[in-house]
Amino acid sequence: MKDEDLRDLNLPGYEIPPELSGQLAITTLDRVYNFGRRSSLWPMMFGLACCAIEMICAQAGRYDMARFGMEVMRPSPRQSDLMIVSGTVTKKMVPAIVRIYNQMAEPRYVLSMGACATGGGPFKEGYTVVSGIDKYIPVDVYVPGCPPTPEALLYGLIKLHEKVERQSITTVPWYRKGASEAIPVPVLGPDIFDPRKVQIIKEYTLGATAATSAVATKGRLQPQPIPEDVKARIRAAQAKYRAMKKQPA
Repeated sequence: MKDEDLRDLNLPGYEIPPELSGQLAITTLDRVYNFGRRSSLWPMMFGLACCAIEMICAQAGRYDMARFGMEVMRPSPRQSDLMIVSGTVTKKMVPAIVRIYNQMAEPRYVLSMGACATGGGPFKEGYTVVSGIDKYIPVDVYVPGCPPTPEALLYGLIKLHEKVERQSITTVPWYRKGASEAIPVPVLGPDIFDPRKVQIIKEYTLGATAATSAVATKGRLQPQPIPEDVKARIRAAQAKYRAMKKQPA
């Protein structure tokens, strides 16, 4: 172990004699445990959009994430410690992201890279884009920018290291009794929604009484016939379209 690594492990206030420097460290179990995890966070080989290009640049020789023990980007979520959500998150992609997050072993961390992953970015008003991945999975560090530079990503990773160093074995959730619950995979239909909020959605759209009554719900969801004037306009539009197709180019 290098001398600077031992200096990181040493608790402040304890002076090590010069003859034992580099051989002895006075520390705690939490500090050793967090030092090992901080120095070997393996990111997942996972990118969504243009922010992924900046993430790739951060792994190149100029910025060299190997200095932080993070050069090994794993293609499998079961071998990864960190998910970097780099790019625009569409509603079609959210179920896959949540499923991959559930497959990651604990302890696991999430870094939201860029304006799109954090809040939708310039595509926030689009009907296909979610307004932040933190609505579906917990996020530990946010890196602003559109796209963030490799330096900004490295700064976000340093902040993640600082968060890891502040954790304690006695309080982290993955050492509590009982198995941790997986996040339900969102359902993608006409829109995307959390399956845990089905009852709330029913109460909001149908009313509290109708949501709890099968008879009332069935009556509310019956299709309504199309009025005759609307049918006439549809037939007129179809006839006009067929006439336009018959005209020579």
